[in-house]
Amino acid sequence: MQIFVGLGNPGGKYAKTRHNIGFMAVDRIAEDHGFTPWRARFQGEVAEGRLGTEKVLLLKPQTFMNLSGQSVGEAMRFFKLAPGDVTVFHDELDLVPGKCRVKTGGGHAGHNGLRSIHQHIGEAYHRIRLGIGHPGRKEAVAGYVLHDFAKAEEGWLDDLMRGISDGAKALAEGDKPGFQNAVALRVAPPRSSKSAPKGETAPKNDAKPAAEAAPEDSRSPLQKLADKFR
Repeated sequence: MQIFVGLGNPGGKYAKTRHNIGFMAVDRIAEDHGFTPWRARFQGEVAEGRLGTEKVLLLKPQTFMNLSGQSVGEAMRFFKLAPGDVTVFHDELDLVPGKCRVKTGGGHAGHNGLRSIHQHIGEAYHRIRLGIGHPGRKEAVAGYVLHDFAKAEEGWLDDLMRGISDGAKALAEGDKPGFQNAVALRVAPPRSSKSAPKGETAPKNDAKPAAEAAPEDSRSPLQKLADKFR
């Protein structure tokens, strides 16, 4: 069994904020893969289902971000799981919007949700880092992550969520490259060599058929001069 944790803050006020992209990811997996309805458990909300051959518990801690580890630790201990059975989806300032990277272990880089999970289960869990970009100034970070995604960001956000759902089975089965590839195919699909780039139309061939070439003139220079004065 595995636990997929989405990080975020509870309540409608935060539902569409950048800090809640982890919630959005597990919501999409639950919706697309036929998981059970969400119910309250382990100081959070859980949904159960299967991804391929793997039984997976989806968990959204309802403790607010900086206490997320309480919920994750409780669920992990109940099922007698190891940190390596836990995968956490979270927002990542250090990745450009729409980028997705898989990481195991390491520091929390100041992320309050990860810091709390470190305190409760250690660092040896898996993370899905979901890029939201950086506002550019450290003092602007708090307001930025707690602000709703802009209308202009909806396109890449939907592509990212679709890619995560497409790759969820591979992720559960330990195929991290397969997961990353599924996301990439949604976020940056390969361009067909036969199709024109987005926003452009294929060039039209308006050229008319060339006129038939004149027959070769086999007259000598002297004959041409004589013919000119006729």
